[in-house]
Amino acid sequence: MTQRSAAIGAAAKSFEDGSFQKDLTALVAVQTSSREEEYQPDLMRYLETEMRKRFEAMGFAVDIHPNDMLDRAPFLVARRIEDPSLPTLFCYGHGDTVPGEEGRWSGDRDPWTLEAAQTPSGPRWYGRGTADNKAQHAINMEAMRHVIETRGRLGYNATFLIEMAEEMGSPGLYEFCRDNRDMLAADLLIASDGPRFSADTPDIKLGTRGGLNLRFRLDYRDGGHHSGNWGGLLANPAIVLMHALTTLVSRTGEILHPGLKPAHIKNSVRDALAKVTVTSGPDDPEIDPWWGEPGLSGAEKVFGWNTFEVLSFIAGDPEKPQNAVPPFAEAICQIRFVVDTDPDKFLPLIQQHLKDNGFDGITVEPARMSMLRASRLDPEHPAVAWAVTSIEKTTGKPVTVIPNAGGSLPNDIFLNTIGMPTLWVPHSYTGCSQHAPNEHVLPHLMKEGLEMMTGLFWDLGDGFP
Repeated sequence: MTQRSAAIGAAAKSFEDGSFQKDLTALVAVQTSSREEEYQPDLMRYLETEMRKRFEAMGFAVDIHPNDMLDRAPFLVARRIEDPSLPTLFCYGHGDTVPGEEGRWSGDRDPWTLEAAQTPSGPRWYGRGTADNKAQHAINMEAMRHVIETRGRLGYNATFLIEMAEEMGSPGLYEFCRDNRDMLAADLLIASDGPRFSADTPDIKLGTRGGLNLRFRLDYRDGGHHSGNWGGLLANPAIVLMHALTTLVSRTGEILHPGLKPAHIKNSVRDALAKVTVTSGPDDPEIDPWWGEPGLSGAEKVFGWNTFEVLSFIAGDPEKPQNAVPPFAEAICQIRFVVDTDPDKFLPLIQQHLKDNGFDGITVEPARMSMLRASRLDPEHPAVAWAVTSIEKTTGKPVTVIPNAGGSLPNDIFLNTIGMPTLWVPHSYTGCSQHAPNEHVLPHLMKEGLEMMTGLFWDLGDGFP
């Protein structure tokens, strides 16, 4: 048995003997909902207690840095410098989650308790933050631990950054990375977030789409007015706002304004996506083939194009609707965008478009503290082929290379601000219910993730690509 195989076997054993599950249970138990201010002590506890001890046990020096834009969400930087002359690997994860949504989980599950359950679809581990992102960075940390213990060293330097506000759009992360570029400088990023596009085979994503959330609001008057006495006389802001949105996106989900979508899909991206077939898994919703940009494949719609979504729409009191013309209407919308479009133009373009179409009273403003920008590593970068070879060697499975994920992550900061090639190797799957009740991970993907990340981190010690 080679040392590489021994390290991978040790990682697999840590899963089989329950050690990894016990570790993940402790991480899930920390209620790290970053959007709710009352969980500020938990955000710090996750870093100071759970992360610090694990990194220090692996020989990392750990520092926790303040976030100048969001006090309750500091940054942890863990560094292991074996030799300043060696190349450096950069890893990223986020310990914060969306709200737990207590009381909405099936079987009355507690979102902050990891629960292993056998379902008709197979075994699952339930818990808030399992898929997004606690299990994913825990896998990478555990894989690195086995490389160190088996080889006695990594054979390179390593820096881990754990943030606690990714679910709010990573406010303060750009400024922190810009101001600490020298400390965070590295030769390659390998990180894990988001789902595989198929649970059956591994994939590598080279970047992400960006995400911009916008608040559309129309206020007409103070208070509601009886719809029997005033209906037909008072303009209904909900109806007006609905019509305004339909000038931006069609009833079939096609973006109507050319300034909100790319002019075309690059040939290199189209060629890569031609190898990707998007299908629904057993627990996924059925795809609506009539929805979205006409003429594009499913993969092109998700990974190569922009989308406009209405995330919420409020008028009056949805819980206790009254027979009254509502005084206001508000919609939270989102544009997911690829690197081929300029998101800085979206807000002024929409504002001007509404004005030109007679919707002067509608205000549009960002709905989150910051925007995650789109980014994409060149598929021809040598790190891509190197990673594919390593993962295929470990798993015996073909690896799909996807130019960018459909979701959003702060990859732009790492690729363009700090300046390093970026590879994302996800350990979840599309049916994981992240950002919803019943979030979960699949045990077999956790084990496979431990094995292939141990192989990747081992192979880096034999030479960076």
